Amino acid sequence: MDAATQDISTKWPYPVRYEEEIEDQTDVLIIGGGIAGCHAALSALKKGARVTIVDKSAVKISGSGGIGVDHWHGAIGNPCCDITPEEWIEQVDEYDYKVTSEFGLGPVCYILGKESYDAMMEVEELGAQVRDENDVFKGADFRDDKTKLMFAYDYDGKHCIRVFGSGIKAALYKGLKKAGVKFYEHVMVTGLLNEDGKQGNKVVGATGVNVRTGEFIIFKAKATVIGSGRSNHIWNFSTEKVGLGESPGDPNCAGDGFVMAYRAGAELTMMEASRPLTSPGFFPRYGQGNSHNTWYACTLVDANGKEVPWVDRDGNQLETVSQRYRTRPGQKFFLFSCHYPFMPFKYRGPSITLDLEKRIMSGEFTLPLYADLPGMPEHERRAIFGLMVGNEGKSRIPVYDVYTKAGFDPDKDLLQNRALPVECLKGQKPEPKVKLVPQPRNFGFVGGYGGLVFDWDLKTTLDGLYVAGEPMAGGANYSTSVTSGRYAGRKAAQYAMGSSDAAQISREQVDSEKKRAYDPIKRTEGMGWKELQTGLCRIMQEYCGEYKTKETLELAGQWLSNIHDSEASTVFARNPHELQRALEVLISLEMSQVIVQASMVRKASSSDLGFNRIDYPQVDPDEWKKYLTIKSENGQAVYGELPLNYWLKPPYAPTYAENYENHCFL
Repeated sequence: MDAATQDISTKWPYPVRYEEEIEDQTDVLIIGGGIAGCHAALSALKKGARVTIVDKSAVKISGSGGIGVDHWHGAIGNPCCDITPEEWIEQVDEYDYKVTSEFGLGPVCYILGKESYDAMMEVEELGAQVRDENDVFKGADFRDDKTKLMFAYDYDGKHCIRVFGSGIKAALYKGLKKAGVKFYEHVMVTGLLNEDGKQGNKVVGATGVNVRTGEFIIFKAKATVIGSGRSNHIWNFSTEKVGLGESPGDPNCAGDGFVMAYRAGAELTMMEASRPLTSPGFFPRYGQGNSHNTWYACTLVDANGKEVPWVDRDGNQLETVSQRYRTRPGQKFFLFSCHYPFMPFKYRGPSITLDLEKRIMSGEFTLPLYADLPGMPEHERRAIFGLMVGNEGKSRIPVYDVYTKAGFDPDKDLLQNRALPVECLKGQKPEPKVKLVPQPRNFGFVGGYGGLVFDWDLKTTLDGLYVAGEPMAGGANYSTSVTSGRYAGRKAAQYAMGSSDAAQISREQVDSEKKRAYDPIKRTEGMGWKELQTGLCRIMQEYCGEYKTKETLELAGQWLSNIHDSEASTVFARNPHELQRALEVLISLEMSQVIVQASMVRKASSSDLGFNRIDYPQVDPDEWKKYLTIKSENGQAVYGELPLNYWLKPPYAPTYAENYENHCFL
């Protein structure tokens, strides 16, 4: 133990055992114990596999959906909904570029339609509350009194179910623990292990570091599922200043799964995609009253109490609150309100008037605006602030608990609403305006961002490696994470149970990974992880932000390469927690390099990817409507491409139904 370790060990509350090794052998290793990982474990268990879950936090509450969720999308199999999976999947094909769907790429969207409600019933069997069992909302417009299911947003389509989601993760954890899943909590997976230690070979396990004790864990597995989170600190990092307003997901997620898969030789796509940060005021997410998402369809009033009108998809003014939750004649279902500019017209729902910006500028409405919960019908008011805000993970504690304890009363108090982004108010894709200042961005929220390429088994391009949830290309929301985890878990179990060979790992690869993981604790001085992270974010803001050119991207690449060789090689850690943070910032560095490399290759702008090249201003020309891929071979980036709808082209069947039946393995 070096001097720095000895000094800190007297203050550290856990025994420090750097370098000591623990081995675990299992059938299915699941990296990330969030919603996707837990459902993968549950599914693999049912197929008879031994399962190990590894998570950096406590599985009971970990992940972007760990604290809760307010609604469950795509539950079209419920007894009140008559939408077919084929009708559901049409939404993906309506998107221009097929990457901006909240429900991910085609295969996972279809899997969602087929399995979402069944997965919800599984968590109910584990003890989670998904229905209005106590008749709190009896008689509400959104409740089916026979089944006691409650619906959100679209009261005609009935495909999205309101749930008491703050208890789901705890019920999952309890059920998995009772079933015999082995948990390694507070363990950060540092890298994947390839057969014979050769990049691109079958994945046969992983290595990790306990972020409390510093022990080194070697996992041997016949199949591995990556269900970890996306990267949340590429363009913006200032948690002390903005707290939970910074990121739409778990602030602990650094993109670990993306980078370890890339290092192992797996293929990624859409890594050039990013979006402007959606909460530039850095208020807690859903912490200001509005009229969309969790707050849909709340009444807005201006400073003088004048009500902002609502309109349907066709621009007709709506006279009642009830009409805000209804489809248009001939429209079977809608997904989101029509102020979402990327939403295909066919699936747009009611919204506040789209010309609100113009009417504010003319003086018809006086800022600030307020969410008028007291003006809503009682059931809707209690559903928005009590059921929805009170169960959504990003709002349950910082908004519902804090505001309630501070005296906020939704029966009588208005809550100020920040002005909506211009592009949302117009209801169309905005005209580009060059921003000359560094701009905070994010890698993506729930759809349209990069990740691992996968097939109809949710297998990556590496044998033995499967993916679920946020690391999938196209991303995932809560229910997509659930169903993709459920699906990937059973496919990984099928693969593992069909393999008789014990995992063959390379000791040389293990030793190399062990040395890399412990390098920061060998140093007593150098670059701190916070400073390094902040510097990386500034580079990405300056040179790989809203608008890009060959020159800015080359500068970004040069800066990142120089930092890799200099400052990053001096980052130090004084305890196991700082070691975790140091390793995460090194992951951010590698993620940034992949993003810049992918951005250099796409020589066209793309509105659906949030990708603007000043030197290639044409938006989505036909020859660039394709997925660009990137992988690592012998330390070099290798590029490729895939056609749109590759999942319906050879070697796959031409329809979703055929592919699902060929692969689902229920």
